[in-house]
Amino acid sequence: MNAQTLRRYLTPPLIALLLAIALFFAGGLINPDFINVTQAINIVRLAAFLGIISAGQTLVIISGGEGIDLSVGAVVTLAAILTFRITGGDNNLIGVGLLASLSAGFIVGLLNGIGIALLHIPPLVMTLGMTGVVSGTILVVTQGEMLGATPALMSTYIAKPLIFGIPGVILIWVALGVVMWLLMERTTYGKHLFAIGVNRTAARLSGVRVERAVIITYTLAGLLAALGGFMLLGFAQTVLLNLGDPYRFPSIAAVVVGGTMLTGGKGSYWGTMSGALVLTLIDSLLRAMGLAEAYQLIVFGGLLVLLIAVYGRELNLRQ
Repeated sequence: MNAQTLRRYLTPPLIALLLAIALFFAGGLINPDFINVTQAINIVRLAAFLGIISAGQTLVIISGGEGIDLSVGAVVTLAAILTFRITGGDNNLIGVGLLASLSAGFIVGLLNGIGIALLHIPPLVMTLGMTGVVSGTILVVTQGEMLGATPALMSTYIAKPLIFGIPGVILIWVALGVVMWLLMERTTYGKHLFAIGVNRTAARLSGVRVERAVIITYTLAGLLAALGGFMLLGFAQTVLLNLGDPYRFPSIAAVVVGGTMLTGGKGSYWGTMSGALVLTLIDSLLRAMGLAEAYQLIVFGGLLVLLIAVYGRELNLRQ
């Protein structure tokens, strides 16, 4: 097999998946009890939450224009708090809580898109500003008191095993992967997304309504982050004012580790799913090694920089 054939089959998503598998078996060298079916399912379950939250980030980064959504962590927290307070633990109100969460994510994402596409505010500035607005609004409304409860059915259908010992969140994640693939590869929006990521000027000259595509992209990112917050509440069973903060930067790293170019125009959600697995495994291995939390953060941060340098430095010439 020559180098060209190898590059064709050894795609970044596949490389990330192979790395995840290697990391899993490497865990057996640290702790023999690390390698078992239960542990594997638990790792995939944890990766699913990061993967769902990273779905919108994938669209944003592919759209180019230095697109990065720093508001995902705040939206995750907002969605979880809304569901927690609205349902109050009542199973009958789960649908209302989900609708309220998705509506909030929709509004935040829409505002991000309008600010970036129509007001020409840089994505980094716009989404960081929205993070402050959302976080401040949460503080004003809640006054720091987390009143409410999580419906029992959310834990049953999200965190606990449903079919053949597989938790519901994993099944939902796989279904989301199929939906994302169809969206990106089989719709007009998907074609426009990659086009504006490659070259917005050329896309506009080809008839693509660039501003509309950007607004749709950030709106979808807000919706998917809110879905992630709803799902995370079903697992955590409680809310914190910083519940979504740990996902802000890993959601970006998962996308890049999965092979999506930071310059936009090239990537896939399958790669993001593999990237989420890689990051979750690294975190699990550091915990298995028994390192103090401070050293875990240092090593994890250093590895993120290394992985992003390896996977995210590819640049294409733009016309």
